[in-house]
Amino acid sequence: MTAPVELVEIVDAELIDDEGPAPATPPAGRPLVDHHTVLRPGQEIPTAGNGPQYTERDLYVSEETARALDEAEGQEAGPMRAFRTWCASEWRVAIPCTTATYTEYGRHLMGRGLKLSTIRNYMSRIRTSMPVGLKPDNSLYLQLLRDYRKKNKKASRIKQAFPITLPYLIPMMETAEADGRPIGWRDAALFAFGYRFLGRRIEDADVDIEDLTILDDRIKVWVVKDKTHQDEEQEIILHDRPDLRLVARVRRWISYLASQGVTKGPLLRHLLKDGTVASLETRQKTATVRGVYLRGHTVNERVQLWFARAGLVSDGRPVSSQGLRAGGATDLAENDATDEELEEAGRWAKGSPVPRKVYARAARQGKRDPFAKVPMYGHKIAQPELEGAAMSQQTGTQLYTFIADRLDEEMRKKYEEGRGEGAVRRYADELREAMRLHQVLTEAAYANDGARVDEHLQKLTERAATWADHAEHPLKAVAGSAIP
Repeated sequence: MTAPVELVEIVDAELIDDEGPAPATPPAGRPLVDHHTVLRPGQEIPTAGNGPQYTERDLYVSEETARALDEAEGQEAGPMRAFRTWCASEWRVAIPCTTATYTEYGRHLMGRGLKLSTIRNYMSRIRTSMPVGLKPDNSLYLQLLRDYRKKNKKASRIKQAFPITLPYLIPMMETAEADGRPIGWRDAALFAFGYRFLGRRIEDADVDIEDLTILDDRIKVWVVKDKTHQDEEQEIILHDRPDLRLVARVRRWISYLASQGVTKGPLLRHLLKDGTVASLETRQKTATVRGVYLRGHTVNERVQLWFARAGLVSDGRPVSSQGLRAGGATDLAENDATDEELEEAGRWAKGSPVPRKVYARAARQGKRDPFAKVPMYGHKIAQPELEGAAMSQQTGTQLYTFIADRLDEEMRKKYEEGRGEGAVRRYADELREAMRLHQVLTEAAYANDGARVDEHLQKLTERAATWADHAEHPLKAVAGSAIP
């Protein structure tokens, strides 16, 4: 007889240590969600397990792309390059920099005595170059900058370029073209284009031949971006005029480039001493960044060269390539262009204070003298103590201003009548002579040299006699004065 078998319940279990139960089996993948995740009803939570599986192929770039990235890094803006160099010399990390490093560099720039606007520009570019979320706090730097401004009045003053208006621009172009050399043709085209385009010097230098559509009375310029419009293409129309001869000058230069086998690429290029266009191989020996494109610094040098060779004199403000942009804007402002027209012509941002503050307001103030309402002291009642050098200097200034205005009127009238050839040259020569007479008279007045004052006052009076019947002749307002 078989012994009965005891029924034993078999439990499906696992052995565990005394510390406690074994951890639960982890999920197939870690949820990939953050506070931006949005799921629709019924949609599963994304996890690492059901996401894409990357290989080395997805992580490496090609050699061509690597070289392009290296070149892009090499084109880093000047302020950031200078910051990296300074950080290396100070054994500091440049990117991402700490707030202490950022503040210390700001104080370093102030220690160099830089302009307030320059420091602001540099520090803003550096901060913008930092990775998102790792930008330094600028509050301490701004605190130092406020103190720097209080203690350095000159640092707040913005040095503006001398405006190269038409009476200065045209003699420069005519002088450049006088000997018929290709480099003069290039510079004349550069000056005419820069004045009418109202571009910054690097924007002028970056224009390609393909960007231009040249018609008989205008030039259309395709601009992919500029300082104000970074992500907006534009087509700028530059209407020509008889005194500027923009179309003729640009066409002549482009024709010369074509004769050298250049039909595309930079409009403005470097030339060798024999007049041939410099090749890319030649330029890369010294210009590793700009290549065949004209450097902004070169544009500046050419403006200064032809301004001096044309025998022109500024009012003390520096002569630079910015003067082309300032000259066009000044001519517009002095001829009653609206703020909006200035904005559009110079492609300033809408509402920018620059066209209003720098050009429009200055032009209006130049035309309006509130003290003109005050009667001229000593003209109706003789005042012996005022009838010396001081009074003569005042009269000389009035005569010089009157002569300059009349010369300008005559030049513009001749252009309107189609008799402008050579008019600007004569205008510049006569204006320089009047300016010289006035300057000598002023120096003699301060030296209390009565004889020289009288001599040069007489010369100014004789020159102004050309317009003796003009209603604004200054000597008509002086009681008892006779106009020779």
